[in-house]
Amino acid sequence: MTYRVCFVCTGNICRSPMAESVFRAHVEEAGLGGLVEVDSAGTGGWHEGDAADPRTVSVLESNGYDSVHAARQFQVSWFSRLDLVIALDEGHLKALRRLAPTAADADKIRLLRSYDPAAGDDLDVPDPYYGGMDGFEECLELVEAASPGLLAAVREKVEVGAA
Repeated sequence: MTYRVCFVCTGNICRSPMAESVFRAHVEEAGLGGLVEVDSAGTGGWHEGDAADPRTVSVLESNGYDSVHAARQFQVSWFSRLDLVIALDEGHLKALRRLAPTAADADKIRLLRSYDPAAGDDLDVPDPYYGGMDGFEECLELVEAASPGLLAAVREKVEVGAA
């Protein structure tokens, strides 16, 4: 049984594709590639079909991550097939909870930085879109910091499901 994780930001061209790429690399490195499916989407459809922002691609590639991506909008019907929906900031969390058709679906939604024990109370990954490369580098740092905790949580679910 495949465990499915979807990262969600606003337009699906900066934060969520970065998180998708980084987390997929962690999943593969942990040997869970056949058990965990990772993808991403946006709360809006403005960029549907577009590649990731060139700055996202640059930061990912310069840090050894895959950057192949096509933006898409999150669909309510996906809740039934997803095990975990990861919001990149509080606005995405609220938007996704409004979309969730059931309480069980709403329970699948988490903030990415909630998996980073050093995050404290600031659980948003800031939107780098309107800034420079430093914002994209910061985004990568925040995503990488949360990935081990998220991987541990997903591994626990996958191992329990396999037992």
